[in-house]
Order: sequence, then C-alpha cells, then structure tokens
Amino acid sequence: MRVVTQDGENLGVMAIQDALAEAEKRSLDLIEVAPDGKPPVCRIIDYGKFRYEQRKKQKEAQKKSKQTEIKGIRVRPNTDDHDLSFKSNNALKFLRHGDKVKFTVIFRGPELRHKQIGQKQLERFIALLADYAIVDQPPRMEGRRMTMVLEPKKIMPPPPPEQGAKPSAKDEDQTSREQAPAGDGERPSSPPQPEAEPPVVQEDPPDEAPA
Repeated sequence: MRVVTQDGENLGVMAIQDALAEAEKRSLDLIEVAPDGKPPVCRIIDYGKFRYEQRKKQKEAQKKSKQTEIKGIRVRPNTDDHDLSFKSNNALKFLRHGDKVKFTVIFRGPELRHKQIGQKQLERFIALLADYAIVDQPPRMEGRRMTMVLEPKKIMPPPPPEQGAKPSAKDEDQTSREQAPAGDGERPSSPPQPEAEPPVVQEDPPDEAPA
C-alpha cells in the first residue's frame, strides 16, 4: 500500500506491517483513504482529530445548503388582473421565504390555440416580481400546460410596514410635538404689574394751645 503522512509526505509503497510500525512510531493511526487505488492509499493521521474536523465540515455544509422547496401557483389564460395580483402576492411570500415558485397556465379545449395568451400571463408575473425574483426556467409547454419557475434574488427590497400597525409611544410623542403649536407647553409670561404706591397716611392736626 502507498502511505502518506498527515503533512502530505509520500512515504512510498510499504507493506502493511511496516506501515503500522511507522504509524505507531509517530503515535498516530493508519487509516485507509483510497481502498480502490492501485495500490490502495493509507494515511498516517490523528484519527480523533480527523473525525472532529469531518463532523465540523459536515455541520457547516448543512447550514449553507438550505433545502429549497418549489411552491406552485396556477392560473388560466383568462385569469383577471385582480386574481393575478392576489396570486403575485402569494408568490412573493414564498420568494421571501427562500423558496422557488412554479407558475402553471392550464389550457382547456380550444384555449390551446392561443398559447401566446398564456405566455403573456407568465410574463406579467415576471414583471410584477422583477425586484424579488429571476427566471430559473423560462416559459415552456408541458402537455396541455405552460410552466415557468422563478427563484428568489439574493438581495430583495425590505418588506413594507404592515397596514394598521399601532405606532410606538416614541412615534406618538414625536407626532404630538410636531403637531403642537409653537410655544405649546410653556406658561405664558404675565405682563409686568405696576408697582403699588405706598398708602397715604393722614396726620391729625396739632392740638391748639389754650388761650
């Protein structure tokens, strides 16, 4: 077997006993990594550390590879604008969740002679969701149906604030301050009062001397 160290050094082709002795001398383990090789390849490594790094890489890969679902939206060639807008909002919820959306136009009877109408319906979805999705699969016929798949963009505009949401106390305080007239909340200064004059003291006339 061919023996390689954990640093990548090729020790050449060795007998199994010699490879085990070399691993024992280094206080490491001998692990077969390519059993189908000619000759098979073994590495001299710290098996405990190797397993720890493998599990760590596996967990990181699972975090990055989020499973993507494909949601479905169905329309007819004669679906009106109101229903298209409603279905477009539903598709937007799926896209924000990170899922792909498959749009399907179902043709019945003579409607198959007007496939361009169904394609226009799908193109309207592309226009309505242009800020949130890109075309993963362009419109194409599948039997009596025309399908298209949109996938979410990596960067989307933030969602609009919910209607009817109660403003916070801070917002209400700010609004009241902006709507209050100038000087509101301040006690108006009173006009200066005139100084009071001292009271007049009337003196009694002096007593007359007796004649």
